[in-house]
Amino acid sequence: YGKNTIKFLRLHREGKKHFVKEVEVCAHLRLTSPQEYLEGNNSLVIPTDTIKNIVLVLAKKNGIPSLEEFAIDICNHFMTTFCQVAYVKAYVQEVPWQRLHEDGVPHIHSFICVPDGIRFCEAEQCRNGPLIVFAGIKDLKLMKTTQSGFEGFCKNEHTTLPERHDRILCGELFCKWSYGECKDFDFNCIWKKIRECILEAFAGPPDCGEYSPSYQKTVNCIQMLVLSRVSQVQVIEVVLNNTFYNVVDMKNLGLTNDKEVLVPVEAPYGSCACTLGRK
Repeated sequence: YGKNTIKFLRLHREGKKHFVKEVEVCAHLRLTSPQEYLEGNNSLVIPTDTIKNIVLVLAKKNGIPSLEEFAIDICNHFMTTFCQVAYVKAYVQEVPWQRLHEDGVPHIHSFICVPDGIRFCEAEQCRNGPLIVFAGIKDLKLMKTTQSGFEGFCKNEHTTLPERHDRILCGELFCKWSYGECKDFDFNCIWKKIRECILEAFAGPPDCGEYSPSYQKTVNCIQMLVLSRVSQVQVIEVVLNNTFYNVVDMKNLGLTNDKEVLVPVEAPYGSCACTLGRK
């Protein structure tokens, strides 16, 4: 049991310069006895309102240097404070606020919310067990307008999809990775490096791109690049929900079909998923 959707903004001031971190937290516990379920005995139950208040107090006292460190703080607090807690899991996701720049100069106290993917993390621990940390990015929308195709696929009497050697590749990406046992990592630096790997593997070199024969191959390229460059990652899961675009037939309007006007196919949409780990 636990408390979901604990939302708050942590404001940190260094002189005139301000820093913000807005997060949503879900904190769940499992107790050593199920007596509250079986007998209606609530003597061991930590109220969910107390859970919420503890999360807010930890944010006030310790700040949020990184999402992962804050999730670890939550796990450590419940494990060290309540002997009846057998398991704790903390999920933290961040609202993507970025410092506003004016003519290239960073503003000291103004921010803009940029929808370029939501950072999240999870930390979980069993009593007398290791602290396990996961991190990830979700709702990251990516597109490339060429250097993608889909050919040579299985065909039968139900196949209507034509082969394409030049198409738009677009989708919403979910990526989650495991660090294994918690260590003293620079979580902020690692997260930024993995995000850069995702973008590089998806797009290819900036001057020419890189051909993608399928969404599946693109998913695998992302995973392989992350595992090759970020040694701290043990397992990486990637889900790519596809958005397809159909070319509008302009012939009836007296124009040529040059693939310059397209409409998205809202539903149904495809999805590719893969989990890859080290040996």
